[in-house]
Amino acid sequence: MLLRVAIHNQVQFRYVLNDVWFASANNMKYVKTTLKKDFIMPLKSNRKVALSENGKRSGRYVAVSTLDLPANTTCEVWLEGVPFPMLLIKQVFTNDDSSTGIRYLVTSDLTLSYDQIAKLFQKRWGIEVYHKSLKQNASLEKSPTRTETTQRNHLFASLCAYVKLERLKIKTKLSHFALKSKLYLSAVKSALSELVKLKEQLAAA
Repeated sequence: MLLRVAIHNQVQFRYVLNDVWFASANNMKYVKTTLKKDFIMPLKSNRKVALSENGKRSGRYVAVSTLDLPANTTCEVWLEGVPFPMLLIKQVFTNDDSSTGIRYLVTSDLTLSYDQIAKLFQKRWGIEVYHKSLKQNASLEKSPTRTETTQRNHLFASLCAYVKLERLKIKTKLSHFALKSKLYLSAVKSALSELVKLKEQLAAA
């Protein structure tokens, strides 16, 4: 598990951030009780919570989607299957297609405010962008390698390519995807130009 490797390598971090697919009760307990770290994780709308410890003990759980949560506030809840309390917030946002989206976030750090929870979780997006570009623009996922040495070399080459793209991004104000498209188009034009020259030479022969 990546978290175990991070702890073994003495990587300094305070919070674990992840997407909804990894927000299981077991992962929450592992981060909080085993690693002694805090987390901020999104919940599916059908996850069940109790609004007090007494409610937890008596099994009075409700889906988070049924809660009337005031805007910009936190609510202490007990998530089903998790032995410690958490803070829950509800984010309402507008998608690119003008539709409305809702995100529920929970954290094991009971000292955080609504704004702190939202701001900390937003940092996860930068990691998502990095992984996406590393795979799609620096060809990390297209490795043909089989041995440990060649796999390490491919990973290193992909990281170098990402760094160069990032430097070009800063200089040109273009995204990694725009830069890749521009480089690809330039390569196609160059190849087409060479093909035309070869055809002319063939015709003249």
